[in-house]
Amino acid sequence: MTHASNWLDLDKVAEVEISSEDVRYPIENALSLDGDPSGWVAAEPGAQTLRLVFCDPRHIKRIRLVFVETYIARTQEYVLRWSGDGGHSYRDILRQQWNFNPDGNTREEEDYRVDLPGVTTLELHIIPEISGGNAMARLARWQVE
Repeated sequence: MTHASNWLDLDKVAEVEISSEDVRYPIENALSLDGDPSGWVAAEPGAQTLRLVFCDPRHIKRIRLVFVETYIARTQEYVLRWSGDGGHSYRDILRQQWNFNPDGNTREEEDYRVDLPGVTTLELHIIPEISGGNAMARLARWQVE
């Protein structure tokens, strides 16, 4: 269950850095509190990195990630990291793999309770297909509390 009132308005409290972006599916879709269902999609296949660089250090208590893949079967891996020194060094929060299959497993939703004081940067590194190939990284939602 989500409590919409507790999510940060990331457009107001962070700058976003991305390695690529399909202009039809900008990162704002995945970060918006209103929730555009199309989400973010990379402009090119392969590994992608997304960063939230906070204007002021934040005490992060919860992170929600939603990935949707309805087109191809693939095994995705992602690493979520945080930095308290402006991105000079990072600590892993988690590393996870997920198998998408258009015949059933099309959505991965993760809701993490964390206790991270003084966060200056959150980084999400996505490998859309661990065996290589031309899969595009996709992110339906990224919320932070």
